[in-house]
Amino acid sequence: MPRRKALLIGINYFGSNHQLNGCINDAMNIREYLVRDRGFSPAPHDMVIMTDAPENRGTPFEPTGANMMAAFRWLVMMNNPGDSVFLSYSGHGAQVKDPDGDRDSGFDDTICPVDFVTHGQIDSDTLHKALVSPMNPRARLTVLFDCCHSGSAIELPYVYRPDSHGQVNLIDNVKQGAHLLNATVNLFHGGFSASKMSEAKAIIGGAQTFFASLHHRPDGPVNQDGLGEENFVEDWKNEGKDVWMFSGCADNQTSADTSIAGAATGAMSYGFIKTMRENPNQSYIEVLLNTRALLKQQYQQIPQLSVGGEYQLRQRVAVLLNFVTWTGKRCNN
Repeated sequence: MPRRKALLIGINYFGSNHQLNGCINDAMNIREYLVRDRGFSPAPHDMVIMTDAPENRGTPFEPTGANMMAAFRWLVMMNNPGDSVFLSYSGHGAQVKDPDGDRDSGFDDTICPVDFVTHGQIDSDTLHKALVSPMNPRARLTVLFDCCHSGSAIELPYVYRPDSHGQVNLIDNVKQGAHLLNATVNLFHGGFSASKMSEAKAIIGGAQTFFASLHHRPDGPVNQDGLGEENFVEDWKNEGKDVWMFSGCADNQTSADTSIAGAATGAMSYGFIKTMRENPNQSYIEVLLNTRALLKQQYQQIPQLSVGGEYQLRQRVAVLLNFVTWTGKRCNN
């Protein structure tokens, strides 16, 4: 019988200078949605939840880098034809200098385990090799990343960009530039401090990737479904893996840590669940466009859809058949 497995990760980075508020709630909300609405089994051998809640410290469920890599292996090992596996990550996303020279922006996306300050981040190349390459080509992996700089976080070879820019046009660029300027002005209103300097580093890092993106827009051709090929030194497109990723924003954008009805959550996680609950039988492209429309009402981030192959985007989200007050950003530069 085909099997369904889920790995849900939420990291709040308690007590650190990088603390977030809604990431653990995201993992719990996704769990409730998968179990209540989609019939996923919450049994430990079918669903693993990793958070940095105090009770998980020192256990395999604490989202350290080593534990997360072990959990990735559990998620994708021994996949059989027809299996559906689901991964969600809510936490900090960042970027590091691209060592291969294949990324036009000059940066690779990363995610940040709870111990990333001492043990490092997990880069997109590592994530692809851990999550995508081992997949059975006849099993499906669906990924939801609610973090900054997440568009290419697992290096899938195709991305939906019907106008070659993922629907990021000149007006969006101007708004993003104005947002960065206002953030800088507001930050230093009233003088300098050590904490403000830390925040300034994040703003400066975001500005660097923003301006780099203006010079390296993805202008390649797209197919009839709006899928354009991404640039990677590895031959990912010929792996033929059935992998779909919804990410909270483009590579050069940040994702919002928000509050809905008094509860902290991520904007992307909230939007994805709300969109799916309003119409459970949507196609992948409908989920993306409707989530974009929902977030556009209040946030600048533009959710992305990337795919492991040139698949038909109008098919329904089969893996899920048998998602306000500003408080911060989910990035760490």
